[in-house]
Amino acid sequence: MMTVRHNLEYLLKEIPAGVKLVAVSKTMPAEVILEAYNAGQRHFGENKSQELTFKQPVLPEDIHWHFIGHLQTNKVKNIAPFVHLIQTVDSLKLLMEIEKEAAKNDRIIDCLLQFHIAMEETKFGLDQEEALAILNSPAYKECQHIAIKGVMGMASFSDDTALVRSEFRNLRKIFDRLRDDYFGTDPRFCEISMGMSGDYHIDIEEGSTIVRLGTSIFGSRKY
Repeated sequence: MMTVRHNLEYLLKEIPAGVKLVAVSKTMPAEVILEAYNAGQRHFGENKSQELTFKQPVLPEDIHWHFIGHLQTNKVKNIAPFVHLIQTVDSLKLLMEIEKEAAKNDRIIDCLLQFHIAMEETKFGLDQEEALAILNSPAYKECQHIAIKGVMGMASFSDDTALVRSEFRNLRKIFDRLRDDYFGTDPRFCEISMGMSGDYHIDIEEGSTIVRLGTSIFGSRKY
């Protein structure tokens, strides 16, 4: 039986040095997360604010917590004091709430704009017009406590690798357009988060800088 440490060691040999590995630790107890931490992992992803706020105080302070689930505006205040990166900004309303709570905590919160790139209607995310409306809005231009670092997307849950690859490629094109038209040479706009355990090889080939892996590290989840 492979351990969390062995799984991480294998993955880090597979993943290029310039790609950040986020261990998706949702549903995992603190002792299992600590096993990954003791193996050298520092970036962890959670998709529920209540679960994240329960885990954060009982685990090492130098963990970089990524929020990777759909975030309700009334939950932002719970994670604003410590979250490292919110990967799922899908509305101006949510972005403004993050700005407000970041200001209260006297910090800048890094964010990714989440795009809907999959065939499934159930997935969250912006389309390009909605993203441009956010970036052109006076409210966004006045923000001082958020930093948009890049884009995030989830491909279709499909065995069709050509479809998955095309969706990742589309997200890369969106990133390139936003960088060229809105961020220029700003070095902070540099992240493309896409792919999970089933397709991370494809998304790395298509330019991902962040991979979110759970099953590959922790095994199948028990809900």
